[in-house]
Amino acid sequence: MPGPEYAIVGLIRKAQGIRGEVVVEPLTDKPDVVFASGSRVFAGTTDGELAIAHDVRGEAEAPTLTIARSQPFKKGLIVQFEELQDRDSAELWRGRYLLAPFSELPPLQEDEVYLHDLIGMKVVSPAGAAIGEVTTFYELPQGIMLDVNTSHGSVLIPYRAEIIVRTDLETRTIVMDNKLGLLDDSTGSTK
Repeated sequence: MPGPEYAIVGLIRKAQGIRGEVVVEPLTDKPDVVFASGSRVFAGTTDGELAIAHDVRGEAEAPTLTIARSQPFKKGLIVQFEELQDRDSAELWRGRYLLAPFSELPPLQEDEVYLHDLIGMKVVSPAGAAIGEVTTFYELPQGIMLDVNTSHGSVLIPYRAEIIVRTDLETRTIVMDNKLGLLDDSTGSTK
């Protein structure tokens, strides 16, 4: 089965002002490229799939937005989309993920991974002992948190360099070092 054709690149947090501008939390290392004037993004789900809407004729379509302009704002961006001209239309997009086709994105560097690729990956200790499987992720102010289903329940693990030793896309594994004591002995501690 082929993987998704789209990457999650942002999350619309809220409407800003009265002219249809929105506050976007970029979920990409290259927001200046992804949210450049003339670029297009699509409404999406947290799984990286298109959010399909139906028009008045019942035809399925993927809602598309074209960036008119964007500018830095706090820890995100204020984006004006050509299709959103007032606050009411912008409010309808609150909480929506934005996707971009892989074909329109800059290529990943060797040590980079798309967030949606993490879902379903096995988490193991440096010695190879199974810890669990990533069920979802959360973008929090302190960074990306992986929700890992272990044999003893769900555990949140920060996706940060001091904890994650390696992410291997080919074997779909994440090697996690438990030196900070995030797991107790029953969930795969490496103490």
